[in-house]
Amino acid sequence: MHSNRIRSAGELVFHAALFAVSLVLLWSSYGISGFASLSSPGALPMAVAFVMAVSSGLILLDCWRKAERDRTRFLRDILPPAVIVMMLFITGYALLLVPLGFLPVSLMFLVLSILYLRRGGLVFAVSVSLLALILVYIVFRLVFTVLMPAGIVPEAELLAAIGQIFGGGK
Repeated sequence: MHSNRIRSAGELVFHAALFAVSLVLLWSSYGISGFASLSSPGALPMAVAFVMAVSSGLILLDCWRKAERDRTRFLRDILPPAVIVMMLFITGYALLLVPLGFLPVSLMFLVLSILYLRRGGLVFAVSVSLLALILVYIVFRLVFTVLMPAGIVPEAELLAAIGQIFGGGK
C-alpha cells in the first residue's frame, strides 16, 4: 500500500462502486453452474470475481481509513466541464447513430467535438472531420467491409453509382 494517507475527491465512491460491481459479478458467475466442482463452467469466472471482490474490498477498506481529503474538487479536477460535454456528445452520437446513420452522425460528432475542444475554426473543423471520416470510411467500409448503420444516406446507391463510374457499364 502507498504511504499516502490523503483521500482524493470521488475516490471513496469509485472504490465502493468497484466493490459493488465485483460482488454482482461474483453472484452472476455463481449463477453459471454454482459451485459444483473445480472443472465446472463457472469455476474460473467465480475465482476471478472472488479475487476482484477481495482486492477491491481491501482497497475500499484502505480508502475508508484515510481520514483527510486533499484539495482536489470533483467537478474541477476529476470531472471537468470538457469531460461532461464530451460525454454528452458521445451519448448523443449513440442515440442518433441508428436513426440517422453512420456518416451524418459521425460528421456532426467530429465537427462539434473539434469546435468545442479547439474553441472555433469552422472551416478547420469541417475539413479535418471530412478527411478523418473519409479515411475511416475507406478503411472500415471498403477495405474491411464492416457494415455501418446506413440511416438517411443512400449508401448502397452511392456505392453502386461509384462502381458504375469506375467499373464501367458492362
